Amino acid sequence: MLTHAQIWEAIDALAARAGTSPSGLARRAGLDPTTFNKSKRITPDQRHRWPSTESVAKCLAATSTTLDQFVALVGGPRGAIRTVPMIGLAQAGNGLYFDERGFPHGDGWDELGIPALEDRNAYALEISGDALWPVYRDGTFIIASPAASIRRGDRVVVKLRGGEVIVRELARKTAKALDLKPLNPAQSDRTLATEDYLWIARIVWASQ
Repeated sequence: MLTHAQIWEAIDALAARAGTSPSGLARRAGLDPTTFNKSKRITPDQRHRWPSTESVAKCLAATSTTLDQFVALVGGPRGAIRTVPMIGLAQAGNGLYFDERGFPHGDGWDELGIPALEDRNAYALEISGDALWPVYRDGTFIIASPAASIRRGDRVVVKLRGGEVIVRELARKTAKALDLKPLNPAQSDRTLATEDYLWIARIVWASQ
């Protein structure tokens, strides 16, 4: 029997395959960005709601997905796709979005469907602008895992004590300092003393 959860999971999986969030998928299809939000999947009286046939059809057209391919997503194995909290990199420096461990916290997060990860505290950041070009272009989604081990050469997200959240490549990490290389060659190398940053997380996936 077809269930509400199967259809919504298929839409999440379709968004993940397209390298975007459910709200990004809705925008791409010319729909209201909130069309596929979690709050829209349940009625005010707590009954499950189906997405409209029109909205699904527009998403298939926008992602060049056939009906057979969508049906395969409906019947796909559970757990192959999961959603993680997602917010824009430019917003991430606001103190409301992370706790002291660097875990997602509070309201204001969207969601992004991704291949399953073990870290339940993983989160997504949407890149805007060309500051991280040519590694990450405008509109790229990156997934950071606070639990992942970090080695030289990894791309990382770093929260500075002043509040800014930056993306760099790790050159070296010692007990006293963090040496970072820019992803954009127009920028300079940077060294942070241990007291200058709050946390660091490894980037484990990118949508491009």
